Amino acid sequence: MRRGTLIWGAALILFGVLLLLSNAGVIDVDIWGLIWPLFLLAAGIWFVWSVLAGPERAGEAEEAAIPLEGARRARLRIHHGAGRLQIDSSASRGNVASGAFAGGLDYHSRLSGDELEVEMRPRSRALVPIALPVLWFSSGGLEWQLGLTPDVPLKLDLRTGAGEALLDLTDLKVEELRIQTGASSASVRLPARAGLTRVNVSGGMTSLRLQVPEGVAARIRASAGLGSISVDRRRFPRTGGVYQSPDYETAQNKVEIRADTGLGSLVVG
Repeated sequence: MRRGTLIWGAALILFGVLLLLSNAGVIDVDIWGLIWPLFLLAAGIWFVWSVLAGPERAGEAEEAAIPLEGARRARLRIHHGAGRLQIDSSASRGNVASGAFAGGLDYHSRLSGDELEVEMRPRSRALVPIALPVLWFSSGGLEWQLGLTPDVPLKLDLRTGAGEALLDLTDLKVEELRIQTGASSASVRLPARAGLTRVNVSGGMTSLRLQVPEGVAARIRASAGLGSISVDRRRFPRTGGVYQSPDYETAQNKVEIRADTGLGSLVVG
């Protein structure tokens, strides 16, 4: 049985027992007030267990490749539920994307002028509804190793559920990067030679690390509800509510980061 199923099953059983005892008059506790603390407790246990026990098996991976079709730029929207997502610059020649997809892949591509539009998502049977946190942690079926092409400018829109994302964009020409995530851990190495890269991150219970390559300037605007923000002020001094490289305006390669996280941590270095 999957780790997530055990943890969330135990949390539901505990809540049910407490509710039963409260209704029977055995204990005097505001049970409904415990829902959010129980959710946080179960999520924390899941994260720790995932790290200590390692990733779950996601089944046999299938190979897939999406042709570039002669496009001079590409826009990709990537939906990923619970599991692990790895992205780098290893797409096979002539393809905008290629890789191995445990848990299945459905995609649609359309050439519009010189831009290729691609939407990628898990098979419908593997897709985890973002509105159901319990299912985030119980699916455990997605292990994607995705290579993108370094040959054309890219706009990436990533929508992930619960799990881990490891994105090495160092050698990619990413013009725009949008990340929307639920309860997850993500490490992103930003492009080193893409000119201007605009990054927009929003998340709930998220642990996010953004790595800015040496020689790349950055401007960072970040906010966190109940979370924490840590920025390398030696490279990106703070003025008012903005962290910015001294040479940002004149730098050839730079990133503009906007991050809004809820309960979690953001590290930029």
